[in-house]
Parts: sequence; C-alpha cells; structure tokens
Amino acid sequence: MFKLSDFFILLAVAISFALSGYLWFNGYKDQGIFTALWVPSILAFGIYFKVSALLARVR
Repeated sequence: MFKLSDFFILLAVAISFALSGYLWFNGYKDQGIFTALWVPSILAFGIYFKVSALLARVR
C-alpha cells in the first residue's frame, strides 16, 4: 500500500511540522510560521507525483 517514497514524504512533513512547533514555542514565531508553510507544500508535491505515477501506469 505504502511505497518507500510515501514514507519519505510523510517523514519530511513530520520533521517540518515538529521543527515549526519547536521554533514557534521557542520564540521564533516568524521562522515557525515560515517552516509551517512547508507542510502543505510538501504534501502537495507528494500528491502530484503520486497522481502522475498512477496516470503514467494507466496509459
């Protein structure tokens, strides 16, 4: 069900989320918000590549 690439994407999301929380709660609010913006971007790229791979397999 999950491929190795899916785990790397989820790992990148988890690291980004944890890093943004760490920065936010340690007083670096701007850097925390900037890092938190990576989470949906990483997920969007992951979804795009997953859908592209599925469409390439169907054709």
